[in-house]
Amino acid sequence: MSILIRGGEIVTDSKRFVADIFCKGETITAIGPNLTAPEGATVIEAKGKYVFPGFIDPHVHIYLPFMGAFAKDTYETASRAALVGATTTLIEMCCPSRADDPLEAFDLWMSNAVGKSACDFSFHMGVTKFDATTAAKLEEIVARGISSLKVFLAYKGAFGIDDAELYNTLKFAKSHGLIVTAHCENETLVSERCKELLAAGKTDPAQHHESRPPLVEAEGVHHLMTFAELTGAATYIVHLSCAESLHEALRARARGVRVSIETLIQYLVLDKSYAELPNFEGAKFVMSPPLRDVKNQSVLWGGLASGDIDTVATDHAPFDFAKQKSMGAHDFTKIPNGIPSLEERVNLLYSYGVVPGKITLEQMVKTASTNVAKTFDLYPRKGAIAVGSDADLVVFDPDYRGVISAKTQAMNVDYSAFEGWKIQGRASVVTVRGEIAVRDGKFVGSTTHGQFLKRKPSHF
Repeated sequence: MSILIRGGEIVTDSKRFVADIFCKGETITAIGPNLTAPEGATVIEAKGKYVFPGFIDPHVHIYLPFMGAFAKDTYETASRAALVGATTTLIEMCCPSRADDPLEAFDLWMSNAVGKSACDFSFHMGVTKFDATTAAKLEEIVARGISSLKVFLAYKGAFGIDDAELYNTLKFAKSHGLIVTAHCENETLVSERCKELLAAGKTDPAQHHESRPPLVEAEGVHHLMTFAELTGAATYIVHLSCAESLHEALRARARGVRVSIETLIQYLVLDKSYAELPNFEGAKFVMSPPLRDVKNQSVLWGGLASGDIDTVATDHAPFDFAKQKSMGAHDFTKIPNGIPSLEERVNLLYSYGVVPGKITLEQMVKTASTNVAKTFDLYPRKGAIAVGSDADLVVFDPDYRGVISAKTQAMNVDYSAFEGWKIQGRASVVTVRGEIAVRDGKFVGSTTHGQFLKRKPSHF
């Protein structure tokens, strides 16, 4: 298939210019003015629209057993939702429990994705224990094309690792050129505070924030940074939510610690008052780390604009409100964590970030696409509009006006955290490796087109 995208304003992480883009097969083969389309090529008129590189979500959960429930999306539903929302590549967290074999877990996560995804995908390999057999198994997983790991400094007894395991994981990563992504909270403080709150009869969703306030997250960041500094490993803080944590990460970066920082679209536009809504409505907004005081939003937007914060993700974890979140109706610790956002990240970034001038178009591309590709060994195949790059392209209509609703979303979950929110702009056409996957907000692609992306370690 050949595609000519004509007359759009191309926006990369560093520049904007009007030009045509010609794609042959799966790659971009020409960029310039007044390109001509060969016979049989599909022509997409993009005058008055932006053309972005496909966006990449570096932090999603699709297959996820968690707190006695399973996340609702499959790769068929999640990849459709991603593409409708202008995301063309996913990096999923492979999260075995401490009792699981890492190789068996990796095979399980792969089996849920291969041949079932409309967009391209890769994984961060979760390390939930580190014993005498772990290194050899991780080496095999790295050989299969994984260049990033995931550790939890939370969820004691389930996903969480102890300090010896953290130290050995980081040493392994340093020696193999891997980057370690990390959920930073202090699991002991969280556990003890949960016990105290429940004993005091404080069981509603708002108490989730009180069980893990900003200082608990900041202490987790500080803890990781100490270990990263001693080992020299490259690290990546997932879902950073507050000023206190950002301060700790930047202090470490100033000392030379190798750390990249991710925040989430939820923290940029929602605040903890949503988790305080009455009649258990607040459960829709329970995630970890929790939504924070609204004053943190300006700090996080500022971090994106300054380059202190590298990426924007979703930590997409879809659990139904009616039958799954309700498990915590009388105990906030039993509410499955997650605010489904995979489909809305780019639209919200544009509508509530670019339009009011908090970030530029180039910064949106940098933090939601290019920086992700560079950090996780996908650039310039992904995250770029360049000859030779994959033809993952988003033709974005800034004149579109719409309203978010669970009734029209592609995500397989029974509510929207952004119900009734107005958006300005959306993807009118989305391509994945040269195949048109979305037209006018509707999925028109194939749910078997997506490929597993093999990545080579580079963080030595």
